[in-house]
Amino acid sequence: MCDTCGCGSGTNPVRISRPGEPEQHHDDEHHDDNNHPHSHGHHHDHDHSHDHDHTHEHDHSHDSSRQRLIRVEEDILGKNNLLASRNSGYFEAKRVVALNLMSSPGSGKTTLLEKSIVALEGKRPVAVIEGDQQTMNDAERIHQTGAPVVQVNTGNGCHLDADMIRQALDQLQLQENSLLFIENVGNLVCPSLFELGEKNRIVIISVTEGEDKPLKYPTMFEHAHTCIINKIDLLPYVDFDTELVKKHILSVNPHLHIMELSAKTGEGMEQWITWLLDQKP
Repeated sequence: MCDTCGCGSGTNPVRISRPGEPEQHHDDEHHDDNNHPHSHGHHHDHDHSHDHDHTHEHDHSHDSSRQRLIRVEEDILGKNNLLASRNSGYFEAKRVVALNLMSSPGSGKTTLLEKSIVALEGKRPVAVIEGDQQTMNDAERIHQTGAPVVQVNTGNGCHLDADMIRQALDQLQLQENSLLFIENVGNLVCPSLFELGEKNRIVIISVTEGEDKPLKYPTMFEHAHTCIINKIDLLPYVDFDTELVKKHILSVNPHLHIMELSAKTGEGMEQWITWLLDQKP
């Protein structure tokens, strides 16, 4: 998990900022002995000749490493889930419905948000937390709609976590009864494991991705509450079987609510907007 991909390490820089404002760095403290890095490498010239068998010790080392990896993953998820629970309590107190949007890159999450914000204007307050490894591009796009938005740049991190959301909330003044859209980092693996305190987890798949995505990445679909099949305007031009992908989705999670739409053309957006307005804290 994150112990192997690196985003769970204490050296990963996270930046949280709003369009038009200076970026804020939220790096963990790094100890470098008065800013002068030095090598701790030790050169040993001792001539130790060992002819005895290390097989048992080698096997034990692998077993210990595996146990340590499991403990690290449990610690990371345990800490995250505690913070997610606190975020959930905050949302409940503010009567805010938080929606975690997850997908692979290029599924159309940001376009869907832009169109949704415009359609919800005057009907329900909206705010957005954008997650990407780098750039303010998506936050700038949301900013143009007039919705409050905070950008979280995760550095080499492959997902948002509950603490990043907590920090981003410090820069948002959420109105009561509002919708908070959290656009997660484009990735169908790690985001599925990290709760953020959200009310609903929404996975988005586009018709350009292939029908086997739910089978290849089952954890994402198992943990989701809602699934959107986006870009249906492209169906005449791509080899994509909508009924087959729905069959795969429901084989992984029979309770998943599925909607088909095109954020670009607006086809099917009415049911999505109605669904959003019906969401209660």
